[in-house]
Amino acid sequence: MRENRIKINGQFFQFRIGETILDVAKENNIHIPTLCHLERTPPSGICGICVVEVEGNGELALSCSTPAQDSMSVWTESVRVVASRKETIRTLLASGNHNCGIASEGVTGWTDFQKRQIGAYGTDTLCPAWGDCRLQDLAYHYQVKGEGIRGDEAFGQMDNGNPVFLRDLSRCIRCGRCAAACNSVQGNNAVVFNGSKTKEMSVSNNGFPVVNDLCVSCGECVQACPVGALLDKKARYHWRPYETKKVRTTCPYCGVGCQQWLHVKDGKIVKVTGVEDAEPNHGRLCVKGRFGYDFIYSNERITDPLIRQEKHFRKVTWDEALDHVSNMFRKILNESGPSAVGGVSCARSINEDSYQMQKLFRAVFKTNNIDHCART
Repeated sequence: MRENRIKINGQFFQFRIGETILDVAKENNIHIPTLCHLERTPPSGICGICVVEVEGNGELALSCSTPAQDSMSVWTESVRVVASRKETIRTLLASGNHNCGIASEGVTGWTDFQKRQIGAYGTDTLCPAWGDCRLQDLAYHYQVKGEGIRGDEAFGQMDNGNPVFLRDLSRCIRCGRCAAACNSVQGNNAVVFNGSKTKEMSVSNNGFPVVNDLCVSCGECVQACPVGALLDKKARYHWRPYETKKVRTTCPYCGVGCQQWLHVKDGKIVKVTGVEDAEPNHGRLCVKGRFGYDFIYSNERITDPLIRQEKHFRKVTWDEALDHVSNMFRKILNESGPSAVGGVSCARSINEDSYQMQKLFRAVFKTNNIDHCART
């Protein structure tokens, strides 16, 4: 049976029927830049940054939505492709308040619009997403300078109503990733987006994603946003990717086992994101898993074991606390029998801990009074 083969940048690669050019390129470590594309969602082709040149075609093709075909010859960085990407980046930089370093180079001063935006943030920092912006990365990679910042009031809207993240529409590039993340990945259907192409977008508000009352503040849209239009309030101005190290862990809030990246700066967690290529969550997190890490540093945390004495508690050592618990269990079992004791395993515990607890109660205490608390 003849294999399906596609030629990319002069090399042949096998592919499966149904795969796009972008799929084949990713599988073979060939980089094609994207802005609107989101894994596990249908391609939209809105941004146009992923264009490639297919030999024999007059127009450049969107690699995210163009199926790979046998004997197809593709070039990912031809002169035409690079020129198209530069123009797209230039248009995006000029479409809103994208005042990153390369975009504002040569600008002699801040515009009134930029000053108002900075004032709204309450800081003089250049950009709240600096270092975590795909548009900025592309601007540097392709050495594209913006044509100046537009001062339209339509780009000045800022929604500060959500308790955990901020929506700055002046930086929105209308890529649609937030809508795809909310509706197709999380299934909340809280973001409405008209899907218009960026180059055809006017300054009217119709192109911006609109959030409705179905929003549960999970923050999936924040992780999906490729620019600074959606910002984690806690991480803002405290987190830069190059200042932190990533530590992978399992979310402690329930038994699903979602995988997290802890972004740690100076020994302190400053941001949490989902691990996109790991099961079971594939990057998805709930509002607690993504934003609920403050308790780690709370002054109200109990850091020492306590034993109640009348109406008060006193701090004790772990040895004294364990001896006290052991003695009390012996006393209750001797006086009232196994049916007088019971245990509840916390949903935040790992499976191994819950297994050991049920063995303790069933094999040692001789009781089946063991349950699992799913409340988180």
